[in-house]
Amino acid sequence: MVRLAIIAAERYGAGLPAIPYAPMFEGLRFNHWKTSLDDSGIVTLTLDRAQSGVNAISREVLDELGQIVERLAIEKPAGVIIHSAKANGFAVGADIKEFVEYARQGTVLENIENGQRVFEALARLPCPTVAAVHGACMGGGTELILACRQRIATDDEKTRIGLPEVMLGIHPGWGGSARLPRLIGAAEALPLMLTGKALSARKAKSLGVVDRLARADELMAEARALLRHPHAQPFARRATAWISNTWLARQILAPMVIKQTAAKVRKEHYPAPFALIDVWKRGGNNIQQRLKLEARSVAKLAETSTARNLIRIFFLQERLKGQGGGIDAAIHHVHVVGAGVMGGDIAAWAALKGFEVTLQDREMKWIQPALDRAQALYEKKLKTPDKVAEARKRLRADVEGAGVAQADLAIEAIFENPEAKEALYATMEPQLSQGNGILATNTSSLPLDELRKSLQAPQRFLGLHFFNPVAQMPLVEVVRHDRLDPAIEKRALAFCKAIGKLPVAVKGTPGFLVNRILMPYLLEALRLYKEGVPGPVLDREAKAFGMPMGPIELADTVGLDVCASVGKELAPFLGLELPPGLEEKLEAGKRGKKDGQGLYTWQDGKPQKPQVDPDYTPPPDVRDRMILAMVNEAVACLSDNVVDDADLLDAGVIFGTGFAPFRGGPIQFVRDEGAEKVRQKLDSLAKRHGERFTPKHGWDHPALKPQEEFDVAIA
Repeated sequence: MVRLAIIAAERYGAGLPAIPYAPMFEGLRFNHWKTSLDDSGIVTLTLDRAQSGVNAISREVLDELGQIVERLAIEKPAGVIIHSAKANGFAVGADIKEFVEYARQGTVLENIENGQRVFEALARLPCPTVAAVHGACMGGGTELILACRQRIATDDEKTRIGLPEVMLGIHPGWGGSARLPRLIGAAEALPLMLTGKALSARKAKSLGVVDRLARADELMAEARALLRHPHAQPFARRATAWISNTWLARQILAPMVIKQTAAKVRKEHYPAPFALIDVWKRGGNNIQQRLKLEARSVAKLAETSTARNLIRIFFLQERLKGQGGGIDAAIHHVHVVGAGVMGGDIAAWAALKGFEVTLQDREMKWIQPALDRAQALYEKKLKTPDKVAEARKRLRADVEGAGVAQADLAIEAIFENPEAKEALYATMEPQLSQGNGILATNTSSLPLDELRKSLQAPQRFLGLHFFNPVAQMPLVEVVRHDRLDPAIEKRALAFCKAIGKLPVAVKGTPGFLVNRILMPYLLEALRLYKEGVPGPVLDREAKAFGMPMGPIELADTVGLDVCASVGKELAPFLGLELPPGLEEKLEAGKRGKKDGQGLYTWQDGKPQKPQVDPDYTPPPDVRDRMILAMVNEAVACLSDNVVDDADLLDAGVIFGTGFAPFRGGPIQFVRDEGAEKVRQKLDSLAKRHGERFTPKHGWDHPALKPQEEFDVAIA
């Protein structure tokens, strides 16, 4: 039939390189795939999910592909090319909303097995197959291209290929764990799947994930060339891949990989990486056996609270990203006043993301260190000298402050003193672009209702509170006050999106959201430290709960001076006291990591934690004292409407403090534990340790009741 189609095209003078809806697909109509046949018998399958801006692989997408592959197996074309019609990429992965529905219905295993069957049928086609990749190719998209014989990708910085399923509390389920180790070797494949790290096009080529690179405008032509002349992997690479997957190698390597993984995450917190290693270890030479192990493992992981909470966080992250969407920030020039660590790094980041930036401070000697840090950041992120030079050109020192007049956004990032800030605003505001310019403060705790009082246009003033280190912390608190223009808030959200940050709008009360919740945790940890509980024990207990860094190490990292400053500002509002001992450290010049001395001694940027007596037994309520202090304040924030809803609160605390992601945030933690149970623990702590643990207002909030997972987040 293929040959008849070619003859017909030639005889009737179609003269076209491809015939839409080739005869082999006659009678079949697809919503998400476009099919064509060229005059050499090559079929092109174009993925273009209907009514969607991206290709997320749904059950409908898979079922249609299954029909197509079934027909291809009968017709035996000269070759098949699979690519995407979406300009933004190949495929973002499986449709997560559908996965949630499968989890609710108990049909995860059935649907995983369905996807495996389709991809395995594709892998078994009796003809060459090539995947032509551009842009993002993640998760199920990567598993789709792994089912093809060959892969070609655009040599472009936007091309990213990865298997990030562990970030959702599961692991690859459509053949990723069965195929990738056999393709590139276990030593290379396992770290990719265990971390979820995405590969650039060139890195994917060097590892053998893709066989060839091409310019974007030549991708399809090169794909056809690859189809006609398949690339052969070097013998050494094929041999290494084979050896690393033998039974003996798996028995030797698996315990080593488990040990390395356990050094980074706990199995009880994040079971997916360990389940993945087990699937690989038990997988033999038979692809069907490996797929069966993979499917059953993913189905089991889908039932865990870790998967439910991590998937919920995924939707919350998408919600934060979407807040700045569809809005023109109308910001091109950013002026930053204050070239300290925060101000300098905010300026550097904005320039990295394409904005023209001027950086002001009293003298050049204060600005130069910020420029040096910016240079190091650009070299790390941008790699090539020309791109580094372009970014560096966008960031300019401005001792005189002339850039204010040209700025669409001016960010104040000086020290935490209300009078000093107000005096600065008095000089900046008259110069700022009238009617359009935004004035922002990076204050971490001062109430904006107070800071805005002397302004002529308070409606164009807000807070943009970044977190340290700016290049790593994803959250920005967009701080409101009682006179803020909602249109200005929307522009600020759009700016955060443009610089790749996750914004959450918060009320401008003391401490806003993150510091208000974090400070009771830090202060209680410092109190415990003063009571004699060793710092390493406190850090260990916090990490056992799931925090990414212990509170003593965190206090040193942030700076004891910053902790004291924010603590003094917030302590009266929170009804807390600063624990004794901080002032003595500061007077001795021991501010923490930046001085090499603090609560710990620091060498080469790492804390030298003292050995703890092996016979030492900490008080049984150490963990509760630290964590529940934070949770209690989170409930009060919810009641005070510091954020618009409980989901945004959880998102803000997770992305701003690193609060145990697998627990879903402090409010989700209360739901899972039971509000009454947590409240009783607080009552008990209050009786033993003082009224600071008394349950705050808000424990009757309806959002604390157990809810159907994902409902609010997905909406």
